[in-house]
Amino acid sequence: MKNIATLVTVFLTTISFAAFSQIGALNDLKIDSVQMLRTSAQLACKCIDSININEKGNKEISEGIKNCIDNQTGAYQLISKLMSASANNSDKAITINYNIDKESNEYKRYYFQIEHWLMDSCASLKLAVASNNDGSEFSYSNDPKAASEYNDGVDYMQKEKYKEALAHFEKAVKIDDKFAFAWDNIGLCNRRLGKLDDALKAYNKSLQISPLGKTPLQNIPVVYEFKKDYDKALKGYSDMLSVYPTDPESYYGMGRIYLLYKEDFENGLQNMCKAYNLYIEQNSPYRVDAEKNIQYIYGKMKAAGNEDRFNKILKENNITPQ
Repeated sequence: MKNIATLVTVFLTTISFAAFSQIGALNDLKIDSVQMLRTSAQLACKCIDSININEKGNKEISEGIKNCIDNQTGAYQLISKLMSASANNSDKAITINYNIDKESNEYKRYYFQIEHWLMDSCASLKLAVASNNDGSEFSYSNDPKAASEYNDGVDYMQKEKYKEALAHFEKAVKIDDKFAFAWDNIGLCNRRLGKLDDALKAYNKSLQISPLGKTPLQNIPVVYEFKKDYDKALKGYSDMLSVYPTDPESYYGMGRIYLLYKEDFENGLQNMCKAYNLYIEQNSPYRVDAEKNIQYIYGKMKAAGNEDRFNKILKENNITPQ
């Protein structure tokens, strides 16, 4: 019996359904829909793992992720339809309508199923979407010793050894105190180690060097959230939004603050909707997280008798309830 990965390739390269015109053929393979989704998503995850996130900007990384999911969506759609058709036509020839229109709702349904699995289970995807390599004049260092310390720090950070990583990043900025990305990672390591004030100092130092730095702008409100200063967290996201008006993370962050800490579901929903639309526009897998929060808000607003207001806010943001 052929393994599932081989079947994916076979069905994509040779779309010949004659051998599967009877239900017994597919049943003999003992494939179920959950197994097919898992296999397709695992192949997409392996593809994402091959993306060199250290040498690509955010837009290139997003496109790479999308291509990896697209490459498996076709196979997943095809075999899912074969299985369904076989189950419903045990004694008849099978006719498959294979949808390759990436803008169609049908194609997106299969794409989003793989994407959901990846967001839950693919570490490579989470690392790729969390990367921020869009730099400025001072993002990197031309000093080879500083660059070497920085690279060593990145190696430790990827292993979640933040104390060891911090030591290397601190050496890097001693050599080159205008090394903005090193300051960013000092902030990240201190945050992971619970040293929140030191994290803020590092992020603010990075912003002094590079005022448009996305990493510090995005992480300063996160630190304030950990410090339970939610008003400053909201201000931090607002500051980021003023610099990057099309970045969904600001809206998503504000939505979380309103939702989790202020129980202001209407403002939470407005921001989550804006984040959701931007994630869709930018092919970001974080669309899944915004969607889950919108569903959660629906439950809260419905329980409070505010379902009509929920639907009105979705309509204002051109979102159709599923």
